[in-house]
Amino acid sequence: MIPREALHRATAALVIASLPFATACVAAETYPSEHYNLRLVTVAGGLEHPWSLAWLPDGRMLVTEREGRLRIVTADGEVSAPVEGLPEIAVTGQGGLLDILVAPDFATSRTIYFSFSEPGEGGQGTAVAAAELDGARLANLRILFRQLPKSGGGRHFGSRLVLARDGTLFVTVGERGEAERAQDTTVNRGQVVRIHTDGSIPRDNPFVGRAGYRPEIWSYGHRNPQGAALHPETGELWINEHGARGGDEVNIPRGGRNYGWPVIAYGRHYWGGEIGEGTHKGGMEQPVHYWDPSIAPSGMAFYTGDKFPAWRGNLLVGALKYQLVARLVLDGETVVAEERILEELGERIRDIRQGPDGYVYLLTDDSGGRILRLEPAGG
Repeated sequence: MIPREALHRATAALVIASLPFATACVAAETYPSEHYNLRLVTVAGGLEHPWSLAWLPDGRMLVTEREGRLRIVTADGEVSAPVEGLPEIAVTGQGGLLDILVAPDFATSRTIYFSFSEPGEGGQGTAVAAAELDGARLANLRILFRQLPKSGGGRHFGSRLVLARDGTLFVTVGERGEAERAQDTTVNRGQVVRIHTDGSIPRDNPFVGRAGYRPEIWSYGHRNPQGAALHPETGELWINEHGARGGDEVNIPRGGRNYGWPVIAYGRHYWGGEIGEGTHKGGMEQPVHYWDPSIAPSGMAFYTGDKFPAWRGNLLVGALKYQLVARLVLDGETVVAEERILEELGERIRDIRQGPDGYVYLLTDDSGGRILRLEPAGG
C-alpha cells in the first residue's frame, strides 16, 4: 500500500468548475496509487451539488443535481438546460433530486427511474418515479414508491436505486434521523425496499402476508444507505451506509434480515455517548466492513473493466467527509485490504461509477460540482 504521506499531487490543473456550463478540460490532475499513476480529467463542471449519473445508449450522461434539476451532459462536457417535467421536489438539507437509473430497454421504452425527496402531508420522504425521456422533457411520469409516513427535517433520505438480475428494483431508504423507527417494520425507515418496476410488490418478498411488516421491505435496521451496487459474480446487492461518529458500514442486505441500527453499531453518537447495546446481538447481522472514524461513504461501484486490470473485482467507495476514494480488495465477502486514493483532491465525492468505456467516473459534491474521469496516466 502507498503510505498516506507519500500521496501527493504531481501536477495541478486549471479548474473551470465555477463556470455555469463548463466543457471538458484539456488539463488533468495526476495522483499516485499502488498500481497506477492516476490521471483525473474534468469532463464537465458548473453542476450544483450533482448527486448521481447514468449513461444513455448514445453515450450522453444523465446527471441529477440535488437542487432539483436533471441535466443531460454530452461526452465532450456540454451541459444542457434543465430537463422539464420533474415532479415537485422538497429541496431541504440532504433532500432533493437524488439517484437516477436508465432502464435496460431504454432504446425502445425511453424509461428512466429516479429518486427524490417528495413533499406531502407530514413533511417529506424518499420517493421513486419512472418516466419517459422525450427529448429535453419527461413524459408519462408515475410514482412507484413513497416512503411512509413522511416527516419533517432534512436528514437521511438514502437513496440508491439498483436493478437486480431478475428485473426487480432495490431502493435504499434512510431512517430520516428517526433512529428508533429503524426497527419498526410497520413504517418505511432505514430499509432496503424491493419492488417491481411498475411499483407492485414481488410475491417472494420476505414479509409478504406477514402481520406487522410492510410487504415492500427486503431488509431493515439500516441507518442511511447512500451507496449500492450488485456484486458482478454473485448478483447480490451490496450497500454502504453512514454510521454516526464512527461505524460507517458495508453490508450485504439479504432478504428478511435485520442489520441492527440503532440496537447495535460500531462507533459512538456525535455527542460521545454509546449507541444501543454494543456491536453484536443475536438475530442481527454484522457488516462486511466498517470504518471508525467515519469516512461518510457515498456512491460505490464494483470495478469490472479493462482500464484498471489490477482493480478487477475491487469495490470502490466514494467518501464525503474524508474526500477520497476507498478501494476495497475482496476475498469473497471479506475485505482483505484497503487503499485510499485521491486524498488530496480536496472535494467531497458524491458518486462513483464505472463508465461504458471502462474508466471510473466521479461526481464532486459542491455548488460548482464536477464530473471527473479517472484514467491510468499514460493509458
